[in-house]
Amino acid sequence: MRDVLQTEELEVPEGVTIEIKSRVIKVTGPRGTLTKNVRHVDMDIRVLKTKKSSKVTLAVWQGGRKHVACLRTIRSLINNMVIGVTKGFLYKMRAVYAHFPINAIIQDGGNAIEIRNFLGEKTVRHVKMLGGVCISESKAQKDELILEGNDIENVSQSAASIQGACRVRNKDIRKFLDGIYVSDRTTITLE
Repeated sequence: MRDVLQTEELEVPEGVTIEIKSRVIKVTGPRGTLTKNVRHVDMDIRVLKTKKSSKVTLAVWQGGRKHVACLRTIRSLINNMVIGVTKGFLYKMRAVYAHFPINAIIQDGGNAIEIRNFLGEKTVRHVKMLGGVCISESKAQKDELILEGNDIENVSQSAASIQGACRVRNKDIRKFLDGIYVSDRTTITLE
């Protein structure tokens, strides 16, 4: 069953400008600029500006079920970009260990991390942060890492790369729970 027209709308807050040119979305705010290419999804994306506010309208004509589902996905992508350029994203990670203390060393001024002594192994693990992501050690909490950035995809992928580098192999994962795990997802500036 194809719908003739399905639409989604997104209000743009003050201080944020959105430019759309041939399905390349550029969001500018107080924290910087983010760009996303969504040319692979066939839909109408327009910015409607009024005197008081502006909003983004997304429309799919003659779309099937899967195609209509892309509406909400693209709307969420734009919303995450708006949150990123206004508040920013912050992920907290905790090092968990039973016996061998995990030693996490931040390098390149917060652009990379080196993980030593994971399960007592001599191997040194290196994880580079993706573009625009800065990692630091928490002052308040022991064994806590803080990842900050504007792009939610880069921040969450950097966190996943750190967690993936500390996977336990060839042991019972129910018993060996060591690793570095995401403990909190929030924004940098809280309301």
